[in-house]
Amino acid sequence: MKKKTVSAPRPPSAAPVQPEEMLRQLSESEAAVSPPAPAVNPLAQDPQLIQDFLLEAREHLTNIEARLLEIEQGTTSEETINSTFRSFHTIKGLAGFLDFVVLQEVSHEVETLLDRARSGELRLTPERVDVILAASDYLALWLGQIEASASGQQAPEPPAPDELVARVRQALEESGKEDPAAAPEGSAMEAGEASTEVRQAEGGGARVAASLVKVETGKLEYLVDMVGELVIAQSMLRHNPDLEGVKTPRVQRDITHLARVTAEVQKTAMAMRMVPIGQLFRRMSRLVRDLARKSGKQAELDLFGEDVELDRSIVEEIADPLVHMLRNSMDHGLEGPEERVAAGKPPVGRVRLSAWHQAGQIVIEIRDDGRGLNRERILEKARNRGLIGVDEALSDSEVWQLIFHPGFSTAEKVTDVSGRGVGMDVVRRHVEKLRGRVEIDTTPGAGTVFLVKVPLTLAIIDGLVVHVGEDRFIVPIYSVREIFKPAPESIFTVEGRGEMALVRERLLPVVRLARRLGVAGGTAAAGEGLMIVGESEGMQFCLQVDRLAGKQEVVIKSLGETFRRVRGIAGGAILGDGRVGLILDMAALRPGAAVHGLE
Repeated sequence: MKKKTVSAPRPPSAAPVQPEEMLRQLSESEAAVSPPAPAVNPLAQDPQLIQDFLLEAREHLTNIEARLLEIEQGTTSEETINSTFRSFHTIKGLAGFLDFVVLQEVSHEVETLLDRARSGELRLTPERVDVILAASDYLALWLGQIEASASGQQAPEPPAPDELVARVRQALEESGKEDPAAAPEGSAMEAGEASTEVRQAEGGGARVAASLVKVETGKLEYLVDMVGELVIAQSMLRHNPDLEGVKTPRVQRDITHLARVTAEVQKTAMAMRMVPIGQLFRRMSRLVRDLARKSGKQAELDLFGEDVELDRSIVEEIADPLVHMLRNSMDHGLEGPEERVAAGKPPVGRVRLSAWHQAGQIVIEIRDDGRGLNRERILEKARNRGLIGVDEALSDSEVWQLIFHPGFSTAEKVTDVSGRGVGMDVVRRHVEKLRGRVEIDTTPGAGTVFLVKVPLTLAIIDGLVVHVGEDRFIVPIYSVREIFKPAPESIFTVEGRGEMALVRERLLPVVRLARRLGVAGGTAAAGEGLMIVGESEGMQFCLQVDRLAGKQEVVIKSLGETFRRVRGIAGGAILGDGRVGLILDMAALRPGAAVHGLE
């Protein structure tokens, strides 16, 4: 008997599957079995971690810039290169920790370059320093973008790092063309090796750092404001009429003790706002270096007084004026190497940046050994622009003040450094905003000196309390030159110039404060009251008030948005009796400035 073989029935014939359909089905099947997308890194979403990263990364970028300038000036050492390497390595690690891939990539490439330098395989030439500084600037751009994004602001993303990475890799490829023996002595060392002295210094630094605490700026500002309120409350208590009649020794002793403790707390709070000016000065070193390379000049920057401390807000505001004055010194002041040699000077120009305390102020000096200011050229430019009359005689100080006029420039051509007459105008506006002033001294062929004088802090002001009618005003003492009681015969009316006062053989314009601000009850007759000789923007004038109440240190208070645009008033201060005294804005009170009402 034969065994039958039973076969399975054939399926009905189907149309052939098209290639596009096969690809679609394959993609769907792969997607079905592919692993889920990686979870978002929660650490990269932590605002506090991002703020800590930004703070630490910027500290490392500051260190990188300072070390690279040392290297370029020929002070290369094992620790100098190692410190730069460690900073990039730390930024790379922190960026990887928070998933900032671009920062990690750029830092890694530069880290490789520095590793070759510290092992002696290549030298850090000025061209390679340029590349590393460009990488540092690029990282700073990304830090700004990250900070803006973290605060919810819209900021353009920096360009892709491809071109920068290519420059770094090109610098690495050129290392094989060098003779390792040409590397400067002391630059070669094993990776990760550090001298005993360096390790000891780092250990000491760690102990110092352990005693420091990072405090949010907003909290610090609030603390300072509350200390100001405490000082005002203590002053009001001391002048309380109910307590003035109590003469018991215990009450007097307690009030004196409270005043002493309040003064110490205020002094400590003000010290917390103070930062060394050295951190700002070191930023200027990079500026001078870049300007010298761009202009083909040779220059060195000498820094003095880096440990001088002043208010943090002033350090931030004074940065722009310093930048413009240094650009002015580099472009207008310093000559090229050939011109300097022909004048009997060394080919390398010197710029000196220094700071010191003077009579409750900080003096910042910018000095160069260049060609100096050209008096005749400045006068010619000023006459052509109609700033002065054809036959008008000016003193040297008045001539130098002309360079601060908007749009004033003696440059023969406009460059990307200067020539548009904007910089020095910015300098004066910023410095006077800080209640300071700029003085100039120059010697033709020997150089120019700029002296910037600013107060130690913006939170407290020394002022003269004056009366006009029943109202009291505070005149900032930094703008006061002298006070005198005028004689009736010393007041004149000059045609076309208004009322003038004869002060030390000079005619100064008179500003009657009562009339200027519309205050009722003020002295109106000529020769009555007191004259305060004030100065603003290089111009002196006489401010007439009724009488002087005395000198007082007051805490400055803002008048709020409602009175922000009232010209002639810079702020307010609560005096000892609890009433408000208005602080005068001398720049807005000078003759020719519109004051009354809103701008």
